Amino acid sequence: MDDISRGCIVVTGASRGIGAAIAQELARADFQVACLSRSGSLPAGIDLELAERTRMFAIACDITDANSLTEAFALIAATTDRPIVGLVNNAGVHLQGKSATFPVADYEAVMGANATSVFAVSQTAYPYLARAGGALIVNMGSFFEKLGVKGNVAYCASKAAVGAITRCLAVEWARDRIRVINIAPGYIETDLNRAELNEGPLQDFLRKRIPTGGPGAVADVSGLVSMLYRLPGQFLTGETLYVDGGQGMAL
Repeated sequence: MDDISRGCIVVTGASRGIGAAIAQELARADFQVACLSRSGSLPAGIDLELAERTRMFAIACDITDANSLTEAFALIAATTDRPIVGLVNNAGVHLQGKSATFPVADYEAVMGANATSVFAVSQTAYPYLARAGGALIVNMGSFFEKLGVKGNVAYCASKAAVGAITRCLAVEWARDRIRVINIAPGYIETDLNRAELNEGPLQDFLRKRIPTGGPGAVADVSGLVSMLYRLPGQFLTGETLYVDGGQGMAL
């Protein structure tokens, strides 16, 4: 099925922040969206008319638990009458601290939520995506994957792993017409971090450091995800697309 525009896309971490924006943008593009989150809630601030028109639905799921994933995808398949044509691995956590004293348990928690879960969710979704005859997985990485950032060894390592997972799955699953792309945002302003990004030293730093003049908006990410699902063709796969205002390449 070359045209995936009538399918269902699964979005993890879809109840708030960038995940909520992605889910709503995909719904506006007339995809059906299955929203996974721990709370099992529809995206915050969702247009209920839009949700009803596209038959968007929410399911509670712990992406770090194999049984929860299996049950969630079985429920998605039973709920939708459309093929599952996409997966957006958005859920994750960000813990930081000095590397000399950062608890190994916290390091493992970050790796589990940000990297291992990307593989586990993709693996669970695989048979459904393969049956669709044409599908796309979008992973949410970070431009931190190519930087050395003090106090962020776990986060940087986890996002570098997302890029590697993307490349490996793209090569291995191409025969099943499943493409895999990694989106690596820089600083993106959301309801969760707006105050932090627009006050004090960090605001001044970002204005000077980001060539485009400051943090991006959630629409910069959600719009790109929606565009990728609407692009024709099967040749773009395995790549990391940086959405960081040029910060990661600027001297």
